[in-house]
Amino acid sequence: MREVTVGTADLAAYQQILGPERSAALRSGAERLAGLLGGRTVWNVNSTAAGGGVAELLHSLVPLATALGLPVRWLVIDGDPRFFAVTKRLCTLVYGSPGDGGPTGEPEQEHYRRVLRANSEDLAGFVRPGDVVVVHEAQPAGLVPAVAEMGARVVYRAHTGCDVPNENTARGWAFLRPYVEKADASVFLIADHVQGWAPNPHVIAPSIDPCSPKNVTLSPAETVEVLRAAGVLSGGSGRPVTVSRGGPPVEIRHPVVAVRDGAPPDAGAAMVVQVSRWDRLKDMAGVLRSFVAADVPDSYLTLAGSDVTGVSDDPEAAEMFDECRREWAQLPQSIRARVQLLCLPMTDMRENALVVNALQQHATVVVQKSLAEGFGLTATEAMWKARPVLANAVGGLRTQVVPDESGLLLEPSDTAGAAASIARVLGDPQLAAHLGAGARRRVREHYLPDRHLLRWGRLIENLLPEGGR
Repeated sequence: MREVTVGTADLAAYQQILGPERSAALRSGAERLAGLLGGRTVWNVNSTAAGGGVAELLHSLVPLATALGLPVRWLVIDGDPRFFAVTKRLCTLVYGSPGDGGPTGEPEQEHYRRVLRANSEDLAGFVRPGDVVVVHEAQPAGLVPAVAEMGARVVYRAHTGCDVPNENTARGWAFLRPYVEKADASVFLIADHVQGWAPNPHVIAPSIDPCSPKNVTLSPAETVEVLRAAGVLSGGSGRPVTVSRGGPPVEIRHPVVAVRDGAPPDAGAAMVVQVSRWDRLKDMAGVLRSFVAADVPDSYLTLAGSDVTGVSDDPEAAEMFDECRREWAQLPQSIRARVQLLCLPMTDMRENALVVNALQQHATVVVQKSLAEGFGLTATEAMWKARPVLANAVGGLRTQVVPDESGLLLEPSDTAGAAASIARVLGDPQLAAHLGAGARRRVREHYLPDRHLLRWGRLIENLLPEGGR
């Protein structure tokens, strides 16, 4: 187990976006919680410092909480390949999918417990009685009983779930329940994902960080410059590009790994984009089929995910990328030349984030065609950038996208419907602008970090004995 060291956020930058009233409410809430904690620490525990939504949330919230004077820290567990294969299986089951179909019996339970026993010994060197420990997702869920024995208050934070429970969700939760039910509270992304047995359940939507390299506003010229330097668009000089936007300068110096037939698209081409992990449940191949069926001449599709060697807790990524590549290779050349599969470098996470930002800002249409979703922050990010978002009606995507106001919702199994929606928005710039403007308004109101932190503050206050004193 190791601690992730993060910096401190620039509060002035957030105040400029949030405005004086919301900024004052955030400062007041933080001051109250800091007083109630009385020297206690709030710990976050997850399975990776890079790649995926949990790590991204913590890279945003921990520096902001620290800047507000809150004692919030972040730990990452260790595990071996077998452990992460089992926990990937569990996350997929909780989503309602059979995943790799592998076992979750006593041998897997014993290995899971053994890995987490070693982590709990490390954790005991950090956590003190009275601290609050937030355990994120299935990977460290088995630490919950050990944290309780340390005299700390423990919260289980679920980032996955299924809208309609089935035998797969039952199997996944059966594995996790003996640990999770020992928590003092549990937190889910949307109400439909709350388990009936969950201890002291709460619903807290996540947030995006509007001041991060992934979400700061870039000029159209900067957007194109970044994408050319990364090898996403044609016309690059081959030299690194540096962008300064509030925080430290970010240099684009690592090109993407691209699968394409021919040159990259020109900057003026209409582009459909999905950014997600290379994960079966993100349905990148389904986006590819929908784009092909949409048959919009001169438009391009970009499917972008993390470098398949760079996400330690996702052993399935390389397999999913290769499946997509094989399907792409079977397309007629005239269509194949308008599709690119990108693996984004993970060497420098700020560089990675800025390339994702530029991809989303440059997109004509952003798709999030997940077959199951906890919340879907990549859609939230694109909505903040005033992009028209077409999202499958699953998980938190259903709560974010108001049809015909802040995006369009798709039926997960309806390739023809998704294709028609892609063609509709590509062919109607006025509709695209209307949906994009509504999307940005919705994120401003509901999914910025002040809302997120204040809800967590109220939950933690209620866990502290006698108001934390």
